[in-house]
Amino acid sequence: MNDSYSGKNGKVKVMYVRNEDSNDSRRDNDRDRNNDRDRNNGRGRNNDRRRNSDSHKDDKHPFGKGRDQGDRRRDSDRPARSGDRSPWRIVSRPEEESLKPDHGGISGKSYIDPEQLRRQRLEETRIYGENACLAMFQNRPDAIVRAWFVQSVTPRFRNALKWMATNRKAYHVVDDEELAKASGTEHHGGVCFLIKKRNGLDAETYLQQAPAKDCVLALENVGNPHNVGAIMRSCAHFGVQGVILQDTAMLESGAAVRTAEGGAEHIKGIDADGFTDTLNKFRNEGYSIVTTSSHKGSATLAQATLPEKMVLVLGQESDGLSDSTWEDGDIRLSIGGTGRVESLNVSVATGIMLAEWWRQNKA
Repeated sequence: MNDSYSGKNGKVKVMYVRNEDSNDSRRDNDRDRNNDRDRNNGRGRNNDRRRNSDSHKDDKHPFGKGRDQGDRRRDSDRPARSGDRSPWRIVSRPEEESLKPDHGGISGKSYIDPEQLRRQRLEETRIYGENACLAMFQNRPDAIVRAWFVQSVTPRFRNALKWMATNRKAYHVVDDEELAKASGTEHHGGVCFLIKKRNGLDAETYLQQAPAKDCVLALENVGNPHNVGAIMRSCAHFGVQGVILQDTAMLESGAAVRTAEGGAEHIKGIDADGFTDTLNKFRNEGYSIVTTSSHKGSATLAQATLPEKMVLVLGQESDGLSDSTWEDGDIRLSIGGTGRVESLNVSVATGIMLAEWWRQNKA
C-alpha cells in the first residue's frame, strides 16, 4: 500500500489515526453486529431446512456436505460491504511535517547523578610518569581504580598488569594519542593511573605518630605543582615525612607526583585550616619554628644549629613568607650566596635547608 498521493498542494504523506467520533463508531458497530446476528440466524434456518431436505442425498452424494461447508467458508471470506464503517479514518499530513516518536519519556541514555559524579571526581585523581606509577603500585596498589599503558612500557609493569587482572582492575593498552587524552598531558611517560586520593591528616593525628627526631615542612601559598613535586622529592630523600599545606590535594596532582619521581608516596599531607594555629600546635609539642627569607636580615644557614624537632617554613615563589609568618619564627634563617640573583627557587632552597638538617641530626 502506497502512503502518499499527489494533490493540488503537491505530494503528501498519509497517516492513520483513531477516529475521534467514538459515539458514531459505537452505534455503527452495534448496527453491524445486529445485522450479522440476523444474517447468521437466517443462514442457520436455511441450513436446517437444507439438512432436512437433503439428508437423503448425503448417502448418495458424499460430497454434498463438503459443498455446504465450502459455501459457508466463502461467505465468511467475502469482503465487508462498502457501507460497513471502520473505527479508523484516513487523514492527510503535509510531507514537510516530520513525525516525532513518543517513547513515554524513556530515552536511550542512562542517567548519571551529577552530584555523585562530582563527589567521585573529588575523590579520584590521575597520576602519570613511569617512576611515579611504579612507586604507587608498590606502596598503594588498592588505591588504583584504572590504568592506561603504551605498549613499550608494559614489560616494566608486568607485575602490575598481572595484579590488576587478578583483582579485576580495568587497564587499557593504547597509543600515545589516546594516553594523552586519558592523562590530560603529552608528558605522561607512557603510563597513567586513575587513583583514589589520600586524605590529609590533622596536626593532632600526625603528632601522635611523629618520630623523636623529626623535621616537618610547611609551605605558605606555594602553588606551582612542579615546585611542589620537586619539594616532595627532596623531602623523601632527606627523611621528611610531613608537609603542612592549606590544600593537601596539591600533593596528589599529576604534575606534582610525576615531578616527585616516586617521592610522593613517602609524604603525608597535614591540613592547615589556619596556618599560624597549626604552627602553634607543633610548637606546643616541642618543635622549633624555623622561618626563611632571602629579603630580610637574618642569620645564615651555615652559622645555625638546627634542632632535632623543627618545622621549616618556606613561602611562595615570588614574595616569600608573609611578614606575620616570618616574625613568628623561633629561628630566622637565610641561605648565603653571592647575591647575584635575588633568590633561589623555593624547591632548591628547600633541598639545601633539608640537607643541612640531615647532616646535623641524622647523618
